Amino acid sequence: MSQPTDSNSLPPKTCTIERLVTLPADVEKVIQGRKTATRRNGRYADVGEIMTLEGHEFVVENVYSQSLGELTEDNAKQEGYADLEAYKQSILSMHPGMPWLPQMKVWVHEFRPVSQK
Repeated sequence: MSQPTDSNSLPPKTCTIERLVTLPADVEKVIQGRKTATRRNGRYADVGEIMTLEGHEFVVENVYSQSLGELTEDNAKQEGYADLEAYKQSILSMHPGMPWLPQMKVWVHEFRPVSQK
């Protein structure tokens, strides 16, 4: 697995933090504490940046690159899924025709509620 990285050594963001978690079901999972990370094909946030979802604030604690082949059951649970297969099927259903390529890189964004230490 790729190591967590200091924001200063990361490539430029490809999108804004407001686009990090947008699906209503995912927003609900984050608010309920069942989703503590999201993977995107680009970098959407810097470490320390605040994401606001329905009035709740979450701080990005870690941003790093990971290949799909490195994903674990624990990673799927971070994403709010029961297991890796459920996560994989959800991603593939959102992106029709996209193959699941083990070497494909994604950006992991890990976060926690601001009030939690």
